Amino acid sequence: MIHFYEPGSRQDAPTLLLLHGTGGSERDLVGIGRMLDPEAGLLGVRGNVSERGMARFFRRIAEGVFDEEDLIARTAELNAFVDESAERYGFDRRGVVAVGYSNGANIAASLLYHHPDALKAAVLFHPMVPRRGVVLPDLTGVPVFIGAGLSDPLCTVAESEELAAALGAVGAGVETHWEPGGHQLSRSELEAAARWLREAMA
Repeated sequence: MIHFYEPGSRQDAPTLLLLHGTGGSERDLVGIGRMLDPEAGLLGVRGNVSERGMARFFRRIAEGVFDEEDLIARTAELNAFVDESAERYGFDRRGVVAVGYSNGANIAASLLYHHPDALKAAVLFHPMVPRRGVVLPDLTGVPVFIGAGLSDPLCTVAESEELAAALGAVGAGVETHWEPGGHQLSRSELEAAARWLREAMA
């Protein structure tokens, strides 16, 4: 997978797995990663799916309708890539924190749904529910931050609440941060995520 890696400046710092939104690239969330934890390692990944020339992490059938078979396969592919990257670059595989926005947040949530040992924690900016009607694994002890917009037309309030409830029901420690705006990221949302991550990693 097209990617970049920057080692952390502190030995016990996490590695932030940076996952962009539709049409983004592996470096889209570098500034956000540095804001969340200036000392963390960064592993930025570009999605392997092209939708009208825009990079994505998995295919969709229509707006808000995921290709579940492709989602499952691409999630496994990403998990294997992080495994390989930990060996290649020498970071602690058990210290990976996903930081995803929109489509990137959706595949990060899918990692939680399908690979319970993949992430130490997850910061999900404007995610959707990756799958319904499936049994989730035990996520006890996995902290999850969900950033959501009260006026988000893509990831509605109901969608955000459903995801938070599903993760919380299997033991994840979920904190949902609400912003008055829509699908865009706000400074206050990022600051809230940074505070949350410091406490979650303490």
